[in-house]
Amino acid sequence: MPDTNKGNALASNDESIVILGVRVPTTTKLLKQHTLKFYADNPRVYSVVRANGKVPTQDEIQEQLSELEHVRELREDIRRNGGLLEPLIVRDGTLDVLEGNSRLAAYRQLAAKEPLKWSEVKCTVLPADVKESLIFALLGQFHIKGKKDWAPYEQAGFLYRRFKNHNVSASVLASELGLSAKKVGHLIDTYEFMVEHDEVDINRWSYYDEYLKSNKIKKARSQHRGMDALVVESIKSGEIERAMDLRDQLPIVCGSAVVLKKFAEGKVTLAEAHERAVDSGADSVPYKRATTFRKWITEPEIDTLLASCPGRVRDKLLYEFRKIALRIAALEKKHS
Repeated sequence: MPDTNKGNALASNDESIVILGVRVPTTTKLLKQHTLKFYADNPRVYSVVRANGKVPTQDEIQEQLSELEHVRELREDIRRNGGLLEPLIVRDGTLDVLEGNSRLAAYRQLAAKEPLKWSEVKCTVLPADVKESLIFALLGQFHIKGKKDWAPYEQAGFLYRRFKNHNVSASVLASELGLSAKKVGHLIDTYEFMVEHDEVDINRWSYYDEYLKSNKIKKARSQHRGMDALVVESIKSGEIERAMDLRDQLPIVCGSAVVLKKFAEGKVTLAEAHERAVDSGADSVPYKRATTFRKWITEPEIDTLLASCPGRVRDKLLYEFRKIALRIAALEKKHS
């Protein structure tokens, strides 16, 4: 492999790694840290400094990463150990740090104070022509299937770009990473929802995660097309203060058609809608049971069902219905 860092390597070791069944030759050596570049498409870098769609400069990436608590912790770990325990993974030619951008940022913090001591860093160098799809697959093995240190938003961004840019299906991604297809699909859908609604605050991930997770909410969204925009605006404005409100309150609101309609039309806030839904009994277990039975017994298909039943079964069903009607009449008389 050509050495694009001539004079920088003190030692080297030719090896290889296997990614998706492809054997990729590598060389491990010491490189001058100032020649390395942050990889802007690395999910951690992307989520911190590129979520707004702007391609950041190298200085901007260093500045943003340096403010992260885990980078400060890495800096102290590197100082105590006298260097990196795991080499950075670098692409030859461009010298992009494909894996280890946080460690590079921490390393450069140390080099700013002691440039000679921290001038060189251990790197595993991949060929310049390594395919982008193999790079992303390698990162997925490290951070989703392996140590799993990416936050959910970072995992979702990684999967979304693999799905969109590399045309890898959710089922294949799930197989590669040992996740369920349902989990992969949810992460991709949630990330895509944030992209479509211009949501750039990664700290709001949990709000959209909860919003898109519930089947009750999913059904309500299909019935009220404007609800997505309303919820997004309420999240961005702070009107919906906590992600758990979407988890705990909105499904209850969805249990009352009247209250849900008012919420979806923006006539009441989520908190107000939840209070009204509770007052109407939407969170009551007995009420839910009665509603479920009422919806079933009033469906037009019940006539077809009775007509298709054998005579003996139909007689038994009608007998049960009469008993229910008598019990309902008795309850109304007693409690009205």
